[in-house]
Amino acid sequence: MAEITQVRALTGPALEAALDDVARLRISVFRDWPYLYDGDLDYERGYLQSYRDSDRAIVVGAFDGDRLVGAATGAPLADHAEDFAAAFEGTGLDLSQIFYCAESVLLPAYRGQGVGHAFFDLREGHARGLGFNKCAFCGVQRPADHPMRPDDYRPLDPFWRARGYSPLPGVIAQFSWKDLGDATETRKPLQFWIRELCDK
Repeated sequence: MAEITQVRALTGPALEAALDDVARLRISVFRDWPYLYDGDLDYERGYLQSYRDSDRAIVVGAFDGDRLVGAATGAPLADHAEDFAAAFEGTGLDLSQIFYCAESVLLPAYRGQGVGHAFFDLREGHARGLGFNKCAFCGVQRPADHPMRPDDYRPLDPFWRARGYSPLPGVIAQFSWKDLGDATETRKPLQFWIRELCDK
């Protein structure tokens, strides 16, 4: 197993400098189940622009020496309001009070070292410091009988529940991307999970 030497929060210029590496990690890691994402760098740079634009965004980087081998992103949910307004309509939740923990990506050789917890710890701490009282994220939903589902796949639901998150009933976003082997993009449902942030 390769070893993580450091996990640290990146903001401001350090965040901006890391985004191309974050893009490459997203393309690599999200090719695997359950995302099956057939991505490209130009699209990724456009997608990650919102983190450049937000002065309250964070990237948590996992490093092997100077090499970024994992990353988790976060920003106020209001920065993504256009993407998620339909999903949250009718919930009564104030999007301005929710911090959005977006992707967590880590190369396979570095898993099993507690980095997933560090990703959440640092993003949740950042959110608390900004005065947010809730954190949320979303995960793609795939059919249990999907032909590309690995036999040994273990959903992350138990990990997320142990972190204090629970699914928000009916709060499902819709995003489109091209799956591996497909010629065109298709829409996928992503279930939102949420937790209250209490002081530590």
